[in-house]
Amino acid sequence: MSVQIVEKSGEGLSRTYGVTVPAGTLAEKVNAKIAEITPTFKANGFRPGKVPASHIRKLYGKSIMGEVIEQNVSETTQKVMADNQLRPAGQPDVAPTSDMDKVITGDADFSYDITVELIPEFEPVDPATLKLKRPVYEPIDAEIDEALAELATQARTYVPRTGKSLKAKDGDQLTIDFIGRIDGVAFDGGTAQDTDLVLGSGQFIPGFEEQLVGAAPDDVKTVKVKFPDDYQAESLKGKDAEFEVTVKAVKKPVDSKPDDALAERLGMKDLAALREVITKNIGERYANASRFKLKRALLDALDEKHSFALPPRMVDAEFDAIWQQIEADKAGGGLASDDAGKTDDQLKVEYRKIAERRVRLGLVLAEIGRRQNVAITEAELSEAMRQEAMRYGPQQAQQVFDMFRQRPDLQAQLRAPLYEDKVVDLLFSQAKITDKKVSKDALLEDDDVPEGYGG
Repeated sequence: MSVQIVEKSGEGLSRTYGVTVPAGTLAEKVNAKIAEITPTFKANGFRPGKVPASHIRKLYGKSIMGEVIEQNVSETTQKVMADNQLRPAGQPDVAPTSDMDKVITGDADFSYDITVELIPEFEPVDPATLKLKRPVYEPIDAEIDEALAELATQARTYVPRTGKSLKAKDGDQLTIDFIGRIDGVAFDGGTAQDTDLVLGSGQFIPGFEEQLVGAAPDDVKTVKVKFPDDYQAESLKGKDAEFEVTVKAVKKPVDSKPDDALAERLGMKDLAALREVITKNIGERYANASRFKLKRALLDALDEKHSFALPPRMVDAEFDAIWQQIEADKAGGGLASDDAGKTDDQLKVEYRKIAERRVRLGLVLAEIGRRQNVAITEAELSEAMRQEAMRYGPQQAQQVFDMFRQRPDLQAQLRAPLYEDKVVDLLFSQAKITDKKVSKDALLEDDDVPEGYGG
């Protein structure tokens, strides 16, 4: 009584196999499992290990049969993949074709279909034939000077105002206590003490800071404002409010200078060392932008040079993920301006093309990586998990890291971009790349088409 497997259909990238497992084969496996657990099985009224197999079958026969069926489906699916040398594009679908109630009771053979979507067979482009232009821009001294000046501005200090006038000016830092009220009643989150506020910084809601210009220490001011209609707290949107503000200190700004003293305050040896760090950071920013543009050019070239049938379910899954984000953006008022005037039908056509491109490029990169033995090492994955965990702060980092170690699905989400970057770096090393000097604006300008698409 052996399992029968026949190919029922094989059109395009889809394959369907019919599997029949005789009832007798299932019964043998059920009997074997019962025999395996009998020596240690415990039940009321019986000594340990002396429970009759018939009693175990009566109590747990259906659940044991369920385990046998599940194990059988897993084994036969793996056998179908291996025997036919299939490369599935996703998890195979399993659909029973027999009466499962009768199968569970042992009165019918177990028959089911396994439908699998395949990764298409294609010949990827030879990376050595790719010709790419890399936009590059080198920072000039004026930019470094500007960055140093901005850093000095950010590092300014504040000292109490002295002299004839202690009144606050725009740009001064006030230390204040305040109580906010609506219709004379204090509201949650509207009270604070010893709050530092730089006038003109836009830290508080519109109209608040302007009314404190001219205030002096020990002044008590009534500030009248209206919360914006789009304010984050629903209960405060569009509401008129009054704040009783007590001014405790008025301090004027003292700008720092880009000199050795500033560098030492920031932990550097001297101004030259600080300048070197800033130059490196700015250079890295431009290098990252250059790499992004080069990667975009690479993906465009790969997309142009490959045309093959795509697994429909992969495209559908990618499109569904994109469309879910589009609907969320629409609901939150964050839809891109280029899409705002389009109908859903128009958007669906455009974003399905994007989904098709992403799937096609994913398959191309995966195939190139497979042929050139690209792999993510455990050390690389562990480092990626550590970096991701550190984003949650030192208190939660270990907990997040442990979660990644226990969740293969989360590890897969980290592996995917690591793998893509490794393949992209490999292609960069083999393609013919020439540098093209461009302006800073040209290097940093956004692409005018959706991410992942192309021109």
